[in-house]
Amino acid sequence: MTGVVEIYGKDACPYTSAAREDLGARGVQFTYFDVKKDAAAMRRFLELSGGDRRVPLIVDASGRVSVGFGGT
Repeated sequence: MTGVVEIYGKDACPYTSAAREDLGARGVQFTYFDVKKDAAAMRRFLELSGGDRRVPLIVDASGRVSVGFGGT
């Protein structure tokens, strides 16, 4: 998914919501995956995170993976 940011998170997570709102407000195109509702997304999330279950996990357009969102 070159050029599109991926967010793996949970609907009930305030940090996931903040990341989605921030990217949307900045006009960044992203795809959101709810790991609680999508088993395939959960498997991909666990692969990307090395088994760490903290959300949100964000994959930027260059493929760099980061965990968490602090609004910066």
